[in-house]
Amino acid sequence: MADDKRTATLTIDGQQYELPIHSPTAGPDVIDIRGLYGRADVFTYDPSYTSTAACDSTITFIDGDKGELLHRGYPIDQLASKSHYLEVCYLLLYGELPTAAQLDDFEHRVTHHTMLHEQMQYFFRGFRRDAHPMAIMVGVVGAMAAFYHDSTDIHDSWQREVASIRLIAKMPTIAAWAYKYSVGQPFVYPRNDLTYAENFLHMCFAVPAEEYKVNPILARAMDRIFTLHADHEQNASTSTVRLASSSGANPFACIAAGIACLWGPAHGGANQACLEMLREIGTPDRIPEFLARAKDKDDPFRLMGFGHRVYKNFDPRAKVMKESADEVLDLLGVEDKPVLKVAKELEAAALADDYFVDRKLFPNVDFYSGIILEAMGFPTSMFTPLFAVSRTVGWVSQWKEQLADPQLRIGRPRQLYLGETSRDYVDIENR
Repeated sequence: MADDKRTATLTIDGQQYELPIHSPTAGPDVIDIRGLYGRADVFTYDPSYTSTAACDSTITFIDGDKGELLHRGYPIDQLASKSHYLEVCYLLLYGELPTAAQLDDFEHRVTHHTMLHEQMQYFFRGFRRDAHPMAIMVGVVGAMAAFYHDSTDIHDSWQREVASIRLIAKMPTIAAWAYKYSVGQPFVYPRNDLTYAENFLHMCFAVPAEEYKVNPILARAMDRIFTLHADHEQNASTSTVRLASSSGANPFACIAAGIACLWGPAHGGANQACLEMLREIGTPDRIPEFLARAKDKDDPFRLMGFGHRVYKNFDPRAKVMKESADEVLDLLGVEDKPVLKVAKELEAAALADDYFVDRKLFPNVDFYSGIILEAMGFPTSMFTPLFAVSRTVGWVSQWKEQLADPQLRIGRPRQLYLGETSRDYVDIENR
């Protein structure tokens, strides 16, 4: 953490306090308030922590105003266009792009850890047949600690490494089996001759009755979805993983906590919300009606999948995702799925409308990924589990980084207490 010895002065009731200012390699400066409570007996107040840096990190940087997303300094559009998911996993985990030999070794380790302990099948079969796949994933990932005792000691660097590989490798199997269970089909085991994305699609859509060949265009689109969602700085689920980790919890419990947070519709359900909106629109002739509603401030309707809470200019992931969406729709067509036809025409209409262009409300990564997953045949209930598969490497990378931080202490947010002050207990007969 860079420090140029500058300070900020805080005045409370005439008393001045000098607070150190730290300068990052990119992004806004940070005022260090760690010693403020001890010196001035005050807390800072920042609901949702939107103006608070809770850690220092070298993994991912986002500049929402510029539409910039960097992993270890590499722009996301370059990684998504020129690289592939497991290479990006290596970059996030270890800090640098791998050599050919390093990548080959890493891919081999991940590929040969994709199988689940056979007894874990009983966990899946213990859920109701109509259980949401995310409920299954939270339970099964948390239960991994009961099966893999040799990788739960967070103080052992080798066990941390083994846990990292296991989580990245087994998450697609867990998600695919959750899907298979939800549709009443037999589990399909992973295959070591397939790539990461091919393997996932095979486990989701193959059946014992006939051979299933993974289309390379669909595999590439799936790989890009994984790549574009691999990490996104200190978001809600990543912060949840870090907070759980600060207590010393085992890695599987920490990642299960991240999955539970991701399940919230305000976080991991954006592309599902896009598809639900497209179904609400129904047919292309209703698009002008809904665009008009989106412009009406008094109408509760919102155009989902356009603009982004973080990116105020454009979503840097969207351009690459659009390329894959176009390829998938060209391959599979849109005529058989009205919702995809609505998506294509809504995209064109919004990009030609000055209201949305002037406000930089461009289609984002959730809009295009939702289209792709719908075209592939995934139900919307699987969209968030797919997000969890993608984000696992980000969670694991952040978890490993935090455990190596000499400043690590258990997380303990403070509060602005507005409840009753001390009062005496009243016996029940006198209430």
